[in-house]
Amino acid sequence: MPWKIDLFSLTANQDANAREVFMKEMSATMHLYGITSCDTCRTALKDLKEAGREVTFVDMRKDGIPQGKLERFHDAFGPEIINRRSTTWRQLSDAEREGQPVDLILAHPTLMKRPVIEDGEALYLGWSAKTRAALLP
Repeated sequence: MPWKIDLFSLTANQDANAREVFMKEMSATMHLYGITSCDTCRTALKDLKEAGREVTFVDMRKDGIPQGKLERFHDAFGPEIINRRSTTWRQLSDAEREGQPVDLILAHPTLMKRPVIEDGEALYLGWSAKTRAALLP
């Protein structure tokens, strides 16, 4: 059985901030993974904020993305996670293109199709009409 803690029964002598930290982490904050120079990412971020959604932007170049998170994205989207129209993809050798998608994105963050939007457990790839319909009121 995994280790669990009941944060709602903490006493005053225990970590007083634990409940607050937990609640912030578990809030309905949406995460948008992209790069600042991507027009689609900027549009998605603007649209979501204008709709009143709380969004945390994660700059893949500056902040990076943990391997486990990339593996989750790859599990959800499969090979579609790689942007084969990108300049970075066209500059890769044939041998490099044969690499594992997660490893390629770790080495070249701009290879990931953008944005990836994480809303709780739900994941969305791109800023299509279908994604907008799911996330905007």
